[in-house]
Amino acid sequence: MSRRLVLALAAGVALALAFEPVALPWLIPFALAARLLAVRGLDARRGWLPGLVFGIGFYFVHIWWMHAVGCGAWLALAGAETLFYAVLGSIDAVLLRGRWWPLWTAVSWTAMEWLRGGWPFGGMPWGRLAFAVIDTPLARMLPYAGLAGVGLLLALMGGLLAWLVVSPGRRRAGVLALAVLCLLVALPNWRPWHPDLVGHADVVAVQGNVPGNGDVLANYRQITQNHIDLTVALGKRIAAGEAPKPSFVLWPENSTAIDPLTDTQTDTGIWQAVRAVAVPVVVGGLPNAPDRTHVLNQGIVWDPVTGAGDRYTKHHPVPFGEYMPLRGLLGKHNFGGLQVLDYDMVAGTRTTPLHVGNLRVADAICFDVAYDDVLDEQVRNGGQLVTVQTSNASFTGTAQIAQQFAITRVRALETGRYAVVAALNGVSGVIAPDGRVLASAPVRTEAVLQRDVGLIRGSTPAVILGSRPGQVAAGLVLVRLAGSGFISWRRRRHTPREH
Repeated sequence: MSRRLVLALAAGVALALAFEPVALPWLIPFALAARLLAVRGLDARRGWLPGLVFGIGFYFVHIWWMHAVGCGAWLALAGAETLFYAVLGSIDAVLLRGRWWPLWTAVSWTAMEWLRGGWPFGGMPWGRLAFAVIDTPLARMLPYAGLAGVGLLLALMGGLLAWLVVSPGRRRAGVLALAVLCLLVALPNWRPWHPDLVGHADVVAVQGNVPGNGDVLANYRQITQNHIDLTVALGKRIAAGEAPKPSFVLWPENSTAIDPLTDTQTDTGIWQAVRAVAVPVVVGGLPNAPDRTHVLNQGIVWDPVTGAGDRYTKHHPVPFGEYMPLRGLLGKHNFGGLQVLDYDMVAGTRTTPLHVGNLRVADAICFDVAYDDVLDEQVRNGGQLVTVQTSNASFTGTAQIAQQFAITRVRALETGRYAVVAALNGVSGVIAPDGRVLASAPVRTEAVLQRDVGLIRGSTPAVILGSRPGQVAAGLVLVRLAGSGFISWRRRRHTPREH
């Protein structure tokens, strides 16, 4: 067993190295193959242990950036996510005993990623295999197969590699299967997805930076003033003919870390900025909920004539960071460096894009970009352009920023849309539908990015499918496990007992 555990740990660390900041995606199939070899030959009662060790090697390394919030928070989140890989180890121990196990274990991985991305407390999709493929030939598959499909293909590659190791007599068949799979993966590179361009828009992303030690709440007045000043300066350049008039301006999450609708100083400053550019500004703010006891994390369209209008509310507030799950049971506690919360942030449910002037914009706030139910639904409902408002100030100097920007590039490809990112502290940028970075601003700088982007009509096959592949995978695994359990029960029932 010790050799299995060492192999599982090495496989988990190797998978973590496939993601930013190391970004060696070619490690993925080999890491997944090693995980299967560590589990193969065990029963379900023992398969969980190599699965757990694999999860420790992967997730504790992958989200090491969480230590910026607190080591306790890092240990708690990584530990909770590791349990999914432990359960998967037991499931795969059963599947590895049957036929077509390279395919079935790929399906089980896909099901696990879907479940982990939605449960508990809204889930944590960070670490999905597809988030690592942005600069590989496999990236062109994203508009067609989506994140779940690409993850399935990678897991199947891993399964076939493991099959080559344990079935040397069938090596020719395994090599042929791998060759066919690689050919399938390469097909979109000859015929990439071409979005249906219906127009253009000039968009500005403002990165105001966080002064001092990066504490947003301690510097929220200065942060807002930075965004006001940069936008007013842009307005002066527009008036002087030095810059074109944009379609709208995008401010990041927490550009106003207060209720901009009730705070007089903030309201006055926003009006000054909006009137200076004379176009809508999508402001990041924390207005009070209608019940006055909860908070909303919103992107608010501020029109130069009518003021605050259409809004997008963050779908996935961070548990223990932006709201307290099971507050009545847990009360007020400090969870490993996360702040003690006197409020709960209410999750949004909007599925239609923002109306920004005459544009329809699919918006996401910070971690929302990693979830399937945010941008996909807005794009299906007519979103022509993707915007991401994020802060990331707490994670300055960590790999979280690079990982989230890679996720945004993946979403641009999957949705077939241009994506504009406004980050409070970096990285802000403009991304093409093929994942290329057209413009970016480094961290810890003040920047104004202005770029002409295309407006896209229609949905990619991946957007149409949405999260259904993951749901189907979960259903198939349940049926397969139930079938295995029934067969085992029948065998035990009909086995003669010795007297």
